[in-house]
Amino acid sequence: MYRFYLMIFFNMWKIPKLLHRLNKMVRNKEKYTAEERHAEVRRTIKIIKTASFVKTRVFGTENLPKEGGYIMYSNHQGKYDALGIFHAHEKPCSVVMDEKKSHMILTRQIMALCDGKTLVLNDPRSGLKTIMEMAAEAKEGKKFLIFPEGGYNHNHNKLQEFKPGCFKASLKSQTPIVPIALVDSYRVYEGFAFGFITTQVHFLEPIPYEEFKDMKTPEIAAMVRSRIEAKVNEVLENRKARRRFKFFR
Repeated sequence: MYRFYLMIFFNMWKIPKLLHRLNKMVRNKEKYTAEERHAEVRRTIKIIKTASFVKTRVFGTENLPKEGGYIMYSNHQGKYDALGIFHAHEKPCSVVMDEKKSHMILTRQIMALCDGKTLVLNDPRSGLKTIMEMAAEAKEGKKFLIFPEGGYNHNHNKLQEFKPGCFKASLKSQTPIVPIALVDSYRVYEGFAFGFITTQVHFLEPIPYEEFKDMKTPEIAAMVRSRIEAKVNEVLENRKARRRFKFFR
């Protein structure tokens, strides 16, 4: 987290103006379109990225469905994950996150502008309510981001188990699943790396409803997890191969 606090320290003169702009937009949300609010969220994330010396490489945007709603499921590595994905996703989208973490500075404003949803971890009733709301809105054309691991625990580029319950939203809404593979996202606000950090966001091929409509949620969770894990491992293996090639040149 030292990078986050350094970002705050070296940009203290910018933050009041940034928060004022965000809070003003939150108070007058009805005056702005979803596109305008999403553009402001991405503008804010760009400021955070620049101040934190973070670069994010984006792959596979051509895989995103051109029309209709869909739900994106991503591996979870740290506090930068949603920011990196929002930076990469040009169309308005919303995010589902832990209620406790939704009140942090800047997070609260971003959640309000993107109509984010919260759930209380380990509270099945809260989770079911949020999943049903998400399914109804996705069916109407909204895009959502959720992290099926439910949290992160210094897992870095290793995936944890996916919670099957969140995939009910895709079954109920009958909308495509878009798997997302994050690589090195944990490095932004974990550890003590200096200089620029490069993260990666990979939008994988969408999984149409017809492909998983007859599957149970644990089967869907396993399928999505395996595809994300395969992409993460592919990136890491390619990186190792490039390093070996440079070493032996």
